[in-house]
Amino acid sequence: MSVGLWGTTPGTARAHAGVDRRSFVQIVTMAAASIGLGESAAAKMVEAVARGTKPSVIWLHFQECTGCTESLLRTSHPGIAELILDLVSLDYHETLLAAAGHQAEKCLKDAMEANAGKYVLVVEGAIPEKDGGVYCMIGGRTAIDMLNDVASKAGAVIAIGSCASWGGIPSAPPNPTGATGAPMILKGKTVVTLPGCPANPYIFLGTALQYVALGKLPEIDELGRPKFAYGRTIHEHCPRRAHFDAGRFANQFGDEGHRLGHCLYKLGCKGPATHANCSTLHFGEVTDAWPIGLGHPCFGCTEQKLAFKVPLHDTVDIERPTPPDTYPAVGAPQGKAGAIAAGVAGLAAGAALGAGYRFAKAHETKQPPAGESGGGES
Repeated sequence: MSVGLWGTTPGTARAHAGVDRRSFVQIVTMAAASIGLGESAAAKMVEAVARGTKPSVIWLHFQECTGCTESLLRTSHPGIAELILDLVSLDYHETLLAAAGHQAEKCLKDAMEANAGKYVLVVEGAIPEKDGGVYCMIGGRTAIDMLNDVASKAGAVIAIGSCASWGGIPSAPPNPTGATGAPMILKGKTVVTLPGCPANPYIFLGTALQYVALGKLPEIDELGRPKFAYGRTIHEHCPRRAHFDAGRFANQFGDEGHRLGHCLYKLGCKGPATHANCSTLHFGEVTDAWPIGLGHPCFGCTEQKLAFKVPLHDTVDIERPTPPDTYPAVGAPQGKAGAIAAGVAGLAAGAALGAGYRFAKAHETKQPPAGESGGGES
C-alpha cells in the first residue's frame, strides 16, 4: 500500500516509519550526491516524495543469484526500511514479499492496474529463450511472457545487474538455456541497463528517484547505461593509477608489489576496458569495498565482451588512453626494460614523449643506457 511520506496524508508533518523530515532530506541528498546530482535535484526529489508521488516499483526475478537484491539489502544510507517505506513503493518483489502463491500474483496484478503507465519495472536476472523459455517459469508463465506483459504497462524499465542487462553468468558459453538480457527481449523499448555483478544499489536508487522527481531518465549511452555511472573506465579513476603510470606492477599475488598496492594490470585487471564507477562509489558504504580496493583485479563484470568470457588473468587493451599511458611491456624478461605506447599516448604527450617511445621501441630488448629509463620497472 502506498501512503504519503509523513502519515497517510501527503504533506503532513507526522513522522512515518520513524523517519522525520530532516533525516529524510539527508537521505535523499546523499542518494542524489552519490550519483552526481546537485542540491536542486535532491530538493525536487524530496518534494515529489512528500506529495505522495513515490515511484511504484515492480521487481521481477529471473535467472540470477539475487545478488543485486542482496546488495540493496545492505545499504545503510538509506537503509532498506527507508527505501521501501519512504523512497519507493515496492509493490512486488518475490524475495521481499510476505505473500506467496496466488496472493503474490494478485499483488503483481493489482500494482500493474493501479499504476499503469507510471510504475518502474526492475528486472533482475537473465531471460532464457531456448525451447520456448521453459527454463524459467513463475506462476505458470515463462520469463519471456511475464517480462513482455509487465513491461507493456511500465513507465520505465530498469535492468539491474549484468544478467538482466545482457545475460551475465547464465549466458556464458555454451549458454545452454539461451539466456539473454531484457533489452534483447524488449526490442524497440527503452531499457536502462545497470550492469554489475552486483550493480551498485545507489545507481538504481538515483535512477528511480530521478525518474519520479524530474520526470525523465538519466542520459544513457548506446548500451542503455546511465552516463553518470558508466561514462568512464575504472582505469581513469583507479587509486592504483599512479603506480601504473610509474610502471610499478604486482607480478603475482602476495609479492612485494602486491603488498605495496602496485597496479594489478599484469594480473589481468580489466579496469582499462571496464566502464563503471566502482572506483569512486564503493559498496556497502565501506571504503575500498570493491575488487581492486581489496587487492583483486577488476573482472570486467559490467562488460558483455569481458565478463565470463575472457580468462581472469588475461590482460586487455586500454580504451581511450590518456597520457602517460606508456607502460613496460608485460612480457618483458626480468632485468630488461621496454615500453609500448597505448593508443595515441605518444602524440598526446607531445614530441618529447613521442621521441621517448620511439627510442624504447628501438631498444625494446636492450638494457637502456645509464640514466635513461624505458618506461619504468618491470
